[in-house]
Amino acid sequence: MTKAPTHNVNLTNHFLIAMPAMVDPNFARTLTFICEHSEQGALGVIVNRPMDMSLDALFDRIDLKLETAQFHDMPVYFGGPVQTDRGFVLHRPAGTWHSTLSIGESIALTSSRDILESVGHSGEPAEILVTLGYAGWSAGQLEHELAQNAWLTVAADHAIMFDLPAEERLPAAMQLLGIDFANLSEVAGHA
Repeated sequence: MTKAPTHNVNLTNHFLIAMPAMVDPNFARTLTFICEHSEQGALGVIVNRPMDMSLDALFDRIDLKLETAQFHDMPVYFGGPVQTDRGFVLHRPAGTWHSTLSIGESIALTSSRDILESVGHSGEPAEILVTLGYAGWSAGQLEHELAQNAWLTVAADHAIMFDLPAEERLPAAMQLLGIDFANLSEVAGHA
């Protein structure tokens, strides 16, 4: 009798694409970028759900000056249902900040104020996506959801997050898999 192989899939630096049948309103029609995935669980940020708040308004709220005009109207995103009162900055290049999670060679997630001070003063790093909150999964939870066909996964293309408008990100991620979101069935089959 042979033992079934265990699947240790690491989805760090991947997109999670919510399937159409996703009932959790926090994640319906979302594209989530996974920043960390290990045996302890997973952490990511939703990258296609802009809030009704600009970066300029966020900076006002936290008493920072946003001197760089190109960021004034940039939306702040709903990053997920965990710690929605806390800001997270997905950015490239990675740089060196007080509280940073490096995701790959060129991209990182930072939750310390120093990166916002730099953005406000010098406009660096130039490629940013600011969220309030994040998405978190406990040990084994994401793997269970994947087994239940709640998500599709694909290696992330960072240009989708930084170069495309929010409404184009989910369809663009689907295209990485060769799937048109409009044609995706509500029910996934098992082979």
